[in-house]
Amino acid sequence: MDVSKTFLDVGVLNEDTVRRVSNTPAGIRQLVRLFKASSPQLIVCEATGGLERALVLACTAADLPITSVNARHVRHFAKAIGKLAKTDRIDALVLARFAAAVQPEVRALPDELVRRLAALAGRRRQLKQMMTAERNRLSSGQDAWVDVQIHDVLALLTLQAKQVTDEMLVLVRADVAMRHRYELLISVPGVGDVVALNLLSSLPELGRLSRTQVAALVGVAPLNRDSGASRGRRMTWGGRAEVRTMLYMATVVACRHNAVIKPHDEQLVARGKPKMVALVACMRKLLVCMNAMLRDDLPWQAAPG
Repeated sequence: MDVSKTFLDVGVLNEDTVRRVSNTPAGIRQLVRLFKASSPQLIVCEATGGLERALVLACTAADLPITSVNARHVRHFAKAIGKLAKTDRIDALVLARFAAAVQPEVRALPDELVRRLAALAGRRRQLKQMMTAERNRLSSGQDAWVDVQIHDVLALLTLQAKQVTDEMLVLVRADVAMRHRYELLISVPGVGDVVALNLLSSLPELGRLSRTQVAALVGVAPLNRDSGASRGRRMTWGGRAEVRTMLYMATVVACRHNAVIKPHDEQLVARGKPKMVALVACMRKLLVCMNAMLRDDLPWQAAPG
């Protein structure tokens, strides 16, 4: 299914027709009835910044095998099979072929608490972005009256960001399992409330994946760029940017105060690694340690794994 703000376009493998319904509760109910009657093997849509959320929730509630996939992967697939044009109809049919060829895994949706935390974390990021924009305007210092207005806006944004953080803390502390995961995370030197809350909301898989999988998911695993006799420079790429941002903040602090991360950073720098390369390696180590902590249900130790 190709998802837009207005329409849902449904393409079926080996069929040249595309069915269009409105992206509204009524249209989604119509599609669910259609899918229940036809029993599809797999339903695939692109992750489109939340426009697909109501559809995925409705299909999941109806026990339909639906999953959302990275739009970039689908676009690369379309180019690989020679589909250079892009329309809603073409995209729907390409998605059907992508589903058949790649067979993406149907993943369980995050529970209601995680979805609520993710929405609040997203709102906090928006507020922080607006605060940065206002501070940039303030630095120009063109007019005193305008500066007073900017200060007022910054005060409001700061208050709202704190309210969002406080609401996230209330939600986490009200749930026994989530509170326990939160307490394990904040036991790590360098990880505070904001980092822990964002990890719980944006990386619910933490503690349930291998060290390699969690590093790749976040985007802190070096990727090979080798071909024949050529050996390219290994670089990190992709992953969840919002998690990397929080992990970066925690690692900067950990490189100064964490008894495990600090000597690791110093050792890498002493071996001649560029400072940013060493920092990314420390981000990976900190992430792997937290993954092991949640997996083994253990608070921070001198050598958590």
